[in-house]
Amino acid sequence: MNNLHLAVQFFLQIAVILLACRVVGLIARRLGQPQVVAEMITGVLLGPSLFCWLLPEWQQALFPWDPKQGTRDTQSYLFPASQLGLALYMFIVGMEFRMDIIRSRFKASLAVSAAGMIAPFVLGGLLGWYFHRQNSLFPEKTKLYEAVLFLGASMCITAFPMLARIIHFKGLNGTTMGTVAIGAGAIDDATAWCLLAVVLASFDGNLAYALKNIGGGLAYVTFVLLVVRPLLERFQTILFFGNSERGSEPEAAGQISESGLVIALALMALGAWFTDLIGLHAVFGAFIMGAALPRGAVVRDTINRIQPLAVALLLPLFFTFSGLNTRIGLLNSSYLWLMCGLVMIAAVLGKGVACWWAARASGLPHREALGIGTLMNARGLMELIIINIGLQRGVISEELFAILVIMAVLTTLMASPLFDWLVPDQSVADSD
Repeated sequence: MNNLHLAVQFFLQIAVILLACRVVGLIARRLGQPQVVAEMITGVLLGPSLFCWLLPEWQQALFPWDPKQGTRDTQSYLFPASQLGLALYMFIVGMEFRMDIIRSRFKASLAVSAAGMIAPFVLGGLLGWYFHRQNSLFPEKTKLYEAVLFLGASMCITAFPMLARIIHFKGLNGTTMGTVAIGAGAIDDATAWCLLAVVLASFDGNLAYALKNIGGGLAYVTFVLLVVRPLLERFQTILFFGNSERGSEPEAAGQISESGLVIALALMALGAWFTDLIGLHAVFGAFIMGAALPRGAVVRDTINRIQPLAVALLLPLFFTFSGLNTRIGLLNSSYLWLMCGLVMIAAVLGKGVACWWAARASGLPHREALGIGTLMNARGLMELIIINIGLQRGVISEELFAILVIMAVLTTLMASPLFDWLVPDQSVADSD
């Protein structure tokens, strides 16, 4: 496919993706679901699960599939575009992240994070042990401890981008509930990715990969928060506003300059590049870099200028790309559906109930604890990313992949209506 044809194909795909997301979004809103959930569902519907099943010729024409290579021609450009949208959005989430609430609620954040890792990991690990010993949900070359670690890591994951958008949709930005959930979700996902690195390193016989992943991530967070953030704070008038007078207030300088916006975006791209390079997902690099930007006018103006493009145009591409690699119709026996039920129960108990209990034990009110447990239980497409890696590397079977996809979709779908039922609007209006 030549470059001109690729460009024509890409523009048509964008039109179909955006319109489909809006149509599904109208239906989702009537059911109490935020737009982000509609985009996740639309991504799956546009893939082999529905569109290809109903109209295979049309789906092939819109998203060409090369059976010899096992890839889509559109992957060469849809993938980087989707990753840019995801990184930009997590950059925005990082800029909105309030460390002051985390400090004031450190005990609750730590408790929720620990519960959100330990409980689902133990339950997932037990299921991994059972699946490995009793049936063929793991390939023969997958070792027992690899199965335990992988399924435990899969259960630990939280829908970090999805969680951020649900919190934004519910108006929880800056509240204790929203910030504790985001902080705990970020820690849990980073830990899950480190566990995945250990599994892949063992699978490849290369433990140096895991050391680079974990050590590099810790070094990156330390460097950005202890070195980059103070420098940006000190020189923000020069870097972002083009004002060389050290004594002037940033807010008095007006909106950030074009050069300031470019610097902010370049920092985001460098952060995403580095964490992707060391084996962590790009979202963590972008999120941490967003958290490092100076608060006030810099963050306010940067968000106002990049959020509409990131949310309305680029982020739906991420969900569609993931949906193109997702097949749901693989469960074809009552036994597999029973295993799916076990995974679902373990997921809800391990994340939702454990995080609720931890938040309650740390002193948060009952309704706030219920809200945090409900939000943390959503898996979304971060789950789909990690299990896609497992499938591509041969760690899990296609049947287990389908089970985990269904678990990810159901836990995400239940998050918003369950939250509305358990937590009335007036109970989350605190902004601390």
